[in-house]
Amino acid sequence: MHWIAIILIGIAANLDNLGIGLAYGIKRVKIPVLSNAVIALISMIVTYAAVTAGSVVINFISPDFANLIGSLLLCAIGIWTLLSSRFSKQGILGNPEVFDEDKNYIISIREAMTLGFVLSANCLAGGIALGANGISAIWTVISIGIFSFITVGAGVHFGTLLTKTFIGKHSTAISGWLLILIAIIEIVS
Repeated sequence: MHWIAIILIGIAANLDNLGIGLAYGIKRVKIPVLSNAVIALISMIVTYAAVTAGSVVINFISPDFANLIGSLLLCAIGIWTLLSSRFSKQGILGNPEVFDEDKNYIISIREAMTLGFVLSANCLAGGIALGANGISAIWTVISIGIFSFITVGAGVHFGTLLTKTFIGKHSTAISGWLLILIAIIEIVS
């Protein structure tokens, strides 16, 4: 059952990345493969630190209680994501070139590092909750990295085509609902 959670958290944590990628694609700002890899790597590092911190919690409370707390935290993050969807990352979505400091319509590795830390915010709280649930740090990190790379790359590549789709318009809400679904799966299992 943890495999489902690992895959879903990889998707949920990166749906905003799809929206950001779409915004860059529409503005014709390119994110080269190496810059995209830097964004994914930063998300992986932040996730690993968060899952590890969450895993420490298990040492101080019972695994069942930690699982319940972690699941409730995921649910709360999902609800917060849904309620704050109007505000989260709106600045980047409305003006994605803000991270293109040299205004050359290409996100450099240095610019990708800053963008990576902003985009990895979703991974932080979710990673702590997953660590408290006892879910594998390594597989969670790999899932986050893979889906980060895919969603940013696909978003930039498909830009204007995907912006008009349901996923492009509602990526933050979908992310919130996925986090709530993961929490329910973890509570039930």
